[in-house]
Amino acid sequence: MSSRRVLKVAEAVREVVSMAILTELRDPRIRDVTVTYVEVSSDLRHAKVHVSVMGDEQQQNLSMRGLQNAAGFLQQKIARRIETRYTPKLVFKLDQGVKHSIEVSRLLSELLPPPEPAAPDDELVIPDDESAEQDGPAESPPGAE
Repeated sequence: MSSRRVLKVAEAVREVVSMAILTELRDPRIRDVTVTYVEVSSDLRHAKVHVSVMGDEQQQNLSMRGLQNAAGFLQQKIARRIETRYTPKLVFKLDQGVKHSIEVSRLLSELLPPPEPAAPDDELVIPDDESAEQDGPAESPPGAE
């Protein structure tokens, strides 16, 4: 179980890294990268930054190499933001969660029967205006005299 301090440091690292990737990194290899979550060790010396990269495998590999090369720059940003004795050493991991969920969805759609079509409109019961008038006069809202 993680302590509250470790969780706060992990959230701060996630914020700093994701904002720096969006606004400050100019490496053309790093495109369509989203920081999903960060794991920080209990001694706050190491941080695993899990990222999701949109694109094919080649684009993912390029982005991961670019992020590893920018790790020192990102660690400087983190050191300025959080005040700890040690600045966590960053290691980037490719998060395959989105890819796995798409694959599971595809497999389920192949295995499950197709959904039944909706009922046609003629089977739906829609009250006519005449039946509403037969019930009696409609009450007017208060103050509408």
